[in-house]
Amino acid sequence: MGMVAGVFLRFGLDLVRALHSDVGIAGPMVIAFLLLSAVPALGRRLPPVIGALLAGALAIAVLGRIDTAALGSFALAQPLVQAPVWSVAAMVELVVPLAITVLVVQNGQGVAVLKAAGHEPPVNTIAAVCGIGAALSAAVGAVSTCLTGPTNALLTSSGERHRHYIGALCFGTFGVLFGLMAPTFTGLMLAAPAEFIMVLGGLAMLRVLQGAFLASFGGKFSSAPSSASSSPSPTSACSTSARRSGAWWQALRCHG
Repeated sequence: MGMVAGVFLRFGLDLVRALHSDVGIAGPMVIAFLLLSAVPALGRRLPPVIGALLAGALAIAVLGRIDTAALGSFALAQPLVQAPVWSVAAMVELVVPLAITVLVVQNGQGVAVLKAAGHEPPVNTIAAVCGIGAALSAAVGAVSTCLTGPTNALLTSSGERHRHYIGALCFGTFGVLFGLMAPTFTGLMLAAPAEFIMVLGGLAMLRVLQGAFLASFGGKFSSAPSSASSSPSPTSACSTSARRSGAWWQALRCHG
């Protein structure tokens, strides 16, 4: 999980950079997220990340920071079938590095995240299915199929473990819809300020980042001194409490 925490750290740093570069957009988003997270009654009615998204959209509209020409455009994706062309040089220069990236880096992150959440992912089956998906997606020039770490981390960051698959099915459904309307959503994202995307990604990954660091530096990797007594150390107790509650501010208070 240390590798996963290092990869996810960029999302947290982007959140800080966005607050520094454009507080007019990032500030309301963070305030809305903190308010909905601190008041459970409000958070149950409106998820904090959705509240941050709405607050950011409102700030963009008030400040006039979006290209209005992109709002009225709607287009569906038109896949272009690519005929395969075999090249030994391309296989050596592209296929081998991509295979290593997918199997070791991307799938490795996904497997680590799922194991940390208490699941037992079938590694060989995942590799085979990713290979079949990559072969099909290559026919239309799409990216390779892999078990991404950030996506699975978001899916397993909350909720009951035996219901995580429902979130995965919903995510897959929305992913297909997003792919069909990719030109429209891509235009909207390009028209929005970069800070809006940075803050939204940072807030969405905040709890995931907390869990990755707790899993990486907790237990035997904790900096707390070992003790012969059977009572748990304050650091381990705080880590356990933060993991159970999912409250990222609890982790900051314990390790701050």
